[in-house]
Amino acid sequence: MHTSEPLTLLAPLSGPIVPIESVPDAVFADKIVGDGISIDPTSQTLLAPCDATVTQLHAARHAITLSAAGGVEIMIHVGIDTVGLKGEGFRARVSQGDRVSAGQALIEFDADHLLRNAPSLLTQIIVLSGETSAIVERASGVAKAGASRLMTVSPRRRAGGEAPRASSAGETSASRPPPRATVGITSALVVVPNPHGLHVRPAAVLATEAKSFAADISVELAGRNANAKSVGALMKLGAGPGAELRIVASGSEAARAVARLVELVRSGLGEDLSAARPPSPPADPGRAAPAAAPRPSDDARHLHGVSASPGLAIGPICTIDPLAAPVDEGATDTEAELARLQKALLHTRLELKQLVAASGKRVEQAQIFSAHLAMLDDPEMITRTEVAIVEGKSAAFAWREAVMSSYRELARLSNPLLAARANDLRDVGGRALRHLAGVDEAQAVPAGSIVVAESLTPSEVVRLADQRIAGLVSVLGGTTSHAAILARSLGVPYLVGASPSLLAVEAGAAAVLDTDEAVLLLHPSAAELDAYRGRLGARQALRERQEAAAGERAVTRDGVHVAVLANIASADDARKAVRLGAEGVGLLRTELMFFDRDSAPTEADQTAAYQEIADALGERPFVIRTLDVGGDKPLSYMPLPAEDNPLLGIRGLRIGALHPTILRSQLRAILAVRAPAGHRVLLPMVASLEELKEARQVLEEERRRAGSPPVELGVMVEVPSVAVQADRFAAEVDFFSIGTNDLTQYTLAMDRTHPRLAGRQDALHPAVLRLIDATVQAARKRERHVAICGAVASDPEAVAVLIGLGVTELSVSVQAIPEVKARIRELDAARCREIARAALDLGTAAEVRALLSPGARSG
Repeated sequence: MHTSEPLTLLAPLSGPIVPIESVPDAVFADKIVGDGISIDPTSQTLLAPCDATVTQLHAARHAITLSAAGGVEIMIHVGIDTVGLKGEGFRARVSQGDRVSAGQALIEFDADHLLRNAPSLLTQIIVLSGETSAIVERASGVAKAGASRLMTVSPRRRAGGEAPRASSAGETSASRPPPRATVGITSALVVVPNPHGLHVRPAAVLATEAKSFAADISVELAGRNANAKSVGALMKLGAGPGAELRIVASGSEAARAVARLVELVRSGLGEDLSAARPPSPPADPGRAAPAAAPRPSDDARHLHGVSASPGLAIGPICTIDPLAAPVDEGATDTEAELARLQKALLHTRLELKQLVAASGKRVEQAQIFSAHLAMLDDPEMITRTEVAIVEGKSAAFAWREAVMSSYRELARLSNPLLAARANDLRDVGGRALRHLAGVDEAQAVPAGSIVVAESLTPSEVVRLADQRIAGLVSVLGGTTSHAAILARSLGVPYLVGASPSLLAVEAGAAAVLDTDEAVLLLHPSAAELDAYRGRLGARQALRERQEAAAGERAVTRDGVHVAVLANIASADDARKAVRLGAEGVGLLRTELMFFDRDSAPTEADQTAAYQEIADALGERPFVIRTLDVGGDKPLSYMPLPAEDNPLLGIRGLRIGALHPTILRSQLRAILAVRAPAGHRVLLPMVASLEELKEARQVLEEERRRAGSPPVELGVMVEVPSVAVQADRFAAEVDFFSIGTNDLTQYTLAMDRTHPRLAGRQDALHPAVLRLIDATVQAARKRERHVAICGAVASDPEAVAVLIGLGVTELSVSVQAIPEVKARIRELDAARCREIARAALDLGTAAEVRALLSPGARSG
């Protein structure tokens, strides 16, 4: 008997619910297998989500397929890449063909073992019968195994309103061959080379490829037959390693389909056939396993990352505790405190959603923030807080106590899996506590410390620099994030993309941070300390000589003047830049005054801030960039629509179209500034002439209303389309400023905030250099000014090729001004032009850097 009624699936595990799109495996995240939900488990027994029949139990015991009422097929896949464990850590409580009831135990697993040997414990609950069934309701928050409703599945309706017929008992898509023509049949045999057989990932690859052909395709094994375009059907074949498959196809593309699929199977269906899983590391019962395995080059003393700010630091480790903010215990106005709690939770929720959206394809980062969202909405923790507030406690104190109580409940279980969840809870609790307590009450850090954290915000970098810390290391973050930009401007060494195991290093441990080599050295020996101290002393002596000459103009040996300006964010930066020899400001990042606020700064606040900078600069020129947020730089009070790829979505100048009042208010504030040397307006993330003309019209409208004198307008060259059409843009603007951070990102198709890709992004890639060259050549014909304000301008090694390309203005981080000016004085412009011509003909960034090495660039 079949039913067309909706089917309710209960949660098979306890733990935070994670959107399937955030799973760090494209086979699941892209819904190649089917639609569903993921759970980050805190329980270790997989329960049946409904009454069903076990139609497949994988030999590795990591995955199970169920057939339920109405023909709904459900696959549950425990963990990511757990097939390679070959059943280790799993114990099946049922057998294939068993009839099970909702809540019945299906599989038990050892979470500790899986956590040490697999990338993730995220467990996917997938509806395989997507052609006949659809998920119509999904849960969010935290699931409770066997009790929480996870999702509701309903049969899809045909055009006439009739539900599709479900298969009869025992009949599945694996046993039904697809319809096939009686002529033009092609077939071939192929052996499965995959060490774990046709499990979910290779099955998904095979099905996806089969769907691209106009043919009916089936796969046969030992008398059984499966639709090649159905992942579930392929998996039900149970094809293990060495199984001989017959691929059969009919239709107009039958021959091509069979040939391609045979080739694909032989190649391993996307799996590395030579790869072997390393032996399991010994268990460490006293310490929580990190969220991700350390890099192969890491060891007990060396933790590698990516250099975000150059430098060398020696000092003790200090880990930032998100729950360390001091708060008042008591409060008298209960209603006000309850309102404060709800406001803080709302801000934190929005902040986390923005971070999920900004993660784009960085699925591991999105996974973290999605899980944090679920933890934030834990009803027990919120109820504890509200009860304490009613009893006379302040919202901040009550929240911290509730978080710590939940943390201790998890941590005392001495389970690495739950200990990792406990640390996540501290992090999300601390994020909300900052909204309750205020950023000015943040944790104090001893001077001279090397601060480590999961992530760092721009305001935290500034605050820590004020406390005279020696260096920074974070797990998350990119080399061109605002936190990294500020670290460079403040002269603080900063390493990003370090292993999560960093967060478990004991407080006070002696360390050396060498960002030139992108490594954190723990517990250095006496000899190592002596060597590093010698290097540190030599660097400081060189720096003193460079600063002593910083007031002199930067002129090459053959008489070419190269202006060195500063990238700044505040009046303090401007004053420091002047002291260090800056000839002006080539980039004011106005967005930094928009961060860490509940609302946008007023027009008057902005004008006052810009005027203070202009006063500090005196007769020096001043370039103000309009608000550049979105993508990797979200604002909590300016919600943007969720985007699959925020870095290609609403960001930069496009924000002005979405929030025109903010753009107009900022332009009015800029026009009100009175700068002795004049000031210019710079537009970020321009991609087309239409965007430029629309923004110029808005600027002109506001200028006329204000009765202000004309102001020069320029565009950032961050998108390759602007460089390619530089001749057309040169006719419309007064100047160009090349932002090599984004230009490199978009040219090389590498997310500049991705820690794993950060080391491969290099603005000296010949493709980027050719775009710079095209921009300079087009600008020269129109006598337009060209500057470079990206991170490459602050790289002394890159200065020679930039001068050789014809760039005569470098806008650099404040701290880099003396070193860049000293480097320019060492160069010969004619020789730089020869180097640039040679660089343009090279193939890789590494080859360009080799060309610029001291031995190659002499003369």
